[in-house]
Amino acid sequence: MIKGIHHIAISVPDLAAGVKFYEAAFGFTVAQSATIANAPLADRAVGLAGMDADMAMLEAGNCFIELWQYRAPVGEDKTSRPCDLGYPHFALEVVDILAEYKRLKTAGMTFVADPVDFGRASAVYGKDPFGNIIEIYEIRNDDQAQLAHLTSR
Repeated sequence: MIKGIHHIAISVPDLAAGVKFYEAAFGFTVAQSATIANAPLADRAVGLAGMDADMAMLEAGNCFIELWQYRAPVGEDKTSRPCDLGYPHFALEVVDILAEYKRLKTAGMTFVADPVDFGRASAVYGKDPFGNIIEIYEIRNDDQAQLAHLTSR
């Protein structure tokens, strides 16, 4: 039985800068942090040999984001576009999308456009300072907003 999504993991080139951004921009707080090195069980669970990384589990409400900075193995920049295969973005539901859009721009996000009004919902994609795509999404009427969001794209 699936209970729900627990967290989203994001690799960043600088963990301290990542934590600082997500705390300041979205109000996340560090729930847990660790250095993972010389840990055969972690290597086995993740499928990487010789893993050496720092991680921070961030929490805001019922949303968890896990930031990772790897020293080994050395990763590649695989930042994707919304149409690329894989996990190209995550969405955070907001109240007052225009205010959040302005606040997040000041906090260091870049956006593809101004928020788009779909009627019962508004949305826009942006990027954090590391190029990871984040959608901000406002639902104004829960009844049909999810369907309107999906069918208006």
